Amino acid sequence: MKCMYCGHLDSKVIDSRLTEEGTMIRRRRECIKCGKRFTTYETIETTPILVVKASGNRQTFDASKIKSGIIRACEKRPVPMFKIDKLVDDIQKRIYNSLDQEITSKEIGEMVMEGLKEIDEVAYVRFASVYRSFKDISAFMAELEAMIKKSEK
Repeated sequence: MKCMYCGHLDSKVIDSRLTEEGTMIRRRRECIKCGKRFTTYETIETTPILVVKASGNRQTFDASKIKSGIIRACEKRPVPMFKIDKLVDDIQKRIYNSLDQEITSKEIGEMVMEGLKEIDEVAYVRFASVYRSFKDISAFMAELEAMIKKSEK
């Protein structure tokens, strides 16, 4: 790390601590040449991921939107918050680990439905009814029948 006082390129780390939020590491350094001390902060560099909507519009990925949709689907259901948080974390990890800079909202919706199916079937059907925009009762019934067939196997 370049010294801010003399410009020397070598310094030693005297102390390292996590910040209160836990998202950065604060490092106290000392210049090898002039002996002056300075502080640096280290953070994880993230590449912004864009979500491609059905309309073709793009917006930055926001895990809180996924969480609010899942919470809405799980309202008045016996689903503990830690399961919702775990599902959101799993989806977020899958998205970031794909190393793609863009993902479609359809792909995210499928990940949510896949996770909800394992957590709570009623929440899954609620989410699917909004996500897939069921036009009538027959589309809704077709989804339920597909679920029943899978559970019988």
